[in-house]
Amino acid sequence: MLNLFLLAAAAAAPSDIVITASLEPIAARDTAASITVIDQATIDAQGLPLVTDLLRLTPGLSVATSGGRGAQAQVRVRGAEANHTLLFIDGIAFNDPAAGNEARFETLITHGLGRVEIIRGPQSALFGSEALGGVVALETPDPLAGTRVVATGEYGSRGFARGSVAAAVGTDQGGVSATASYLRDDGIDILGGGTGDRDGYENITASLKGVARPGENGEIGIVGRYIQSDSEFDGTDPVTFLRADTADSSRTETGAIRAWARYGLEPTDPFAVQIDGQYLRSTNHNRNGDTALNRTIGDRFRTGGQLVGRLMTGTVSHELIGRIEREDESFASNDQQYGGATNQNRTRGRTAFVGEWRGTWGTLLTTDFAVRRDQFNRFADATTFRGNAALKLTPALSVFGGYGEGIAQPTFFDLYGFFPGSFVGNPNVTTERSRGYEAGVRLERPTFFLSAAAFDNRLRNEIVSTFDNLTFLSSTANATGRSRRCGFELSGQVRPLDGLRVDASYTYLDAEDQQVAAGMQLREVRRPKHGATLSADYVIGPVSLGAAASYVGRRRDTDFDAFPAQRVLLDDYILGSARIGYRIAPAIEAFGRVENIGDVQYQDVVGYATPGRTVFGGVRLRFD
Repeated sequence: MLNLFLLAAAAAAPSDIVITASLEPIAARDTAASITVIDQATIDAQGLPLVTDLLRLTPGLSVATSGGRGAQAQVRVRGAEANHTLLFIDGIAFNDPAAGNEARFETLITHGLGRVEIIRGPQSALFGSEALGGVVALETPDPLAGTRVVATGEYGSRGFARGSVAAAVGTDQGGVSATASYLRDDGIDILGGGTGDRDGYENITASLKGVARPGENGEIGIVGRYIQSDSEFDGTDPVTFLRADTADSSRTETGAIRAWARYGLEPTDPFAVQIDGQYLRSTNHNRNGDTALNRTIGDRFRTGGQLVGRLMTGTVSHELIGRIEREDESFASNDQQYGGATNQNRTRGRTAFVGEWRGTWGTLLTTDFAVRRDQFNRFADATTFRGNAALKLTPALSVFGGYGEGIAQPTFFDLYGFFPGSFVGNPNVTTERSRGYEAGVRLERPTFFLSAAAFDNRLRNEIVSTFDNLTFLSSTANATGRSRRCGFELSGQVRPLDGLRVDASYTYLDAEDQQVAAGMQLREVRRPKHGATLSADYVIGPVSLGAAASYVGRRRDTDFDAFPAQRVLLDDYILGSARIGYRIAPAIEAFGRVENIGDVQYQDVVGYATPGRTVFGGVRLRFD
């Protein structure tokens, strides 16, 4: 997908932003999808270190972390499961095949990012498996945007330190951009209540992007990313299997590369053609102190080709897109803890055919229809569909609506088990499927933007855990019941003064799980019914200000330390942050930050503590 995430990073009104709700970039005003774009100005103004910090400020998303910085972080879009969010970084599919196909959001830092996009609702007709709940796309800055160097250093509470360098050299004919960053945090005692050891975190991330336009209307490019993430955490007692203050640690290393070539760069070109390929390799090493426990390795290789045709019939503009894609994955595990008894080496593959038709009917109506056929070699094939439309009632007011389907293929863990040997997996489980509807209204004026959307998603064939009381073996199965996630989102932005932006949102979510047909429906865990966000950034002369607050309502969780496991209610909380910077010279800014301003004691996951108030200070250098 050559142009899938070649975005224009612009701090402007939503109608001017080029987005990725299609196989080809389009403007926000022309899409019926529910999308949030976090631009470079917001990322810089808030100064938050982790991508999950930004996602907390997005309507429709719930973030749950199992402790401090670097602990497992799960993102759920509109009540979907954690492995139902598809992650792209610079166009590379980044869900981890060595970790249950989840996106490893805890390993993602904001340094070097120029843009974050969130597309809510089932998107599998465009992007395939894991896009069942939605898509999160991260993008580094465009290397064609000139020459610039940005360097940042920061130090703060609990041994926190981070530093980064981002540089780009380019013209409209070609360029190269690179980023390198380091983050360290001594952390907190996430389980022992302050009496045990502190669970720290360390992250090294680097990326490189090169683009060349040797001809008048062609482009070739390559992008790569490497992440090494080391996190300490408290696991379970090996005898009782209860939560305990342990010396567990995990190292995740992920390297990925993507290359593309395209002819036809302008959106008015009558046709365009592209080819692309990408490769990702991930390894996860788990230890308890100096003792190696297990290791998993995953590989993903994907190639594709895309053809675009554009034509006019009267006043109607048509864009026809066809794509073919091949993906092969492998998974290996080594369980030093059990002497190799549960070692495994697995492979699987799929071929996908995608078609999309976008129609622009004058200045009033935009329609978008897509269909995708995924042919799997390990389980049943799947066809997904998406159709939506946006109607402009006035130049400022529009209504939109759509229908989408999503799938999530079984993970290697679901099919074949994982450590320990008592979890055996089930090779007969099949794809999870979702269908969703949404409808909404948008109002856009020069100084403000408002949006309201209602949604209703249904999940079937959900893959759930099972336990055999006779053999004491755990496995997986497809639920016979259907789960429902419905609600509405309100969001808006106001720009009352030059340099000042204020964003706010509210989300209502009713997420219920039904594992057995005609059985009882239970509220889904770690999904608040009510959520709200408020953020602002302001630049006045040499001073820059950024502040944000997110409200997370009460939500259910399951306490597995109790026997039998019990449902518990987690308290609601408000998490606030602020940043102030002062430009002491044209290229030098000194800044200070505070996270968790109210020193709130909260839990996203039952039994795991989170950091209190933390204070930071640093310097940023920028040369253009």
